[in-house]
Amino acid sequence: MKHISWSDFEKVVMCSGTIIDVQDFPQARKPAYIITVDFGEKIGVRKSSAQIKDLYSKEELLDKQIIGVVNFPVKQIGPFMSEFLITGLIQKDGSVVLAIPDKEVDNGLRLG
Repeated sequence: MKHISWSDFEKVVMCSGTIIDVQDFPQARKPAYIITVDFGEKIGVRKSSAQIKDLYSKEELLDKQIIGVVNFPVKQIGPFMSEFLITGLIQKDGSVVLAIPDKEVDNGLRLG
């Protein structure tokens, strides 16, 4: 594992947000959703794709708080433009468990 400096870590902006919409993403190569997240007034509402269908239904994702990386450049994923990276832990079988706050927090708080 390569070490990074504290200043490298400070460049990554990870913030809390609440999922406000979940749609199927049928054009994705692997089963995925298009997730819309409210990151609060300063950051706003952003969309991303997420390959989390193995463990999460659309219904259980709605209103769930997540942690997202909000300062990556926009990325083209098929016909869709992803505006942030949702964080999760990849298990041995490839399924993803979301990284989430364990208590309700305000949208837009920075992980530090």
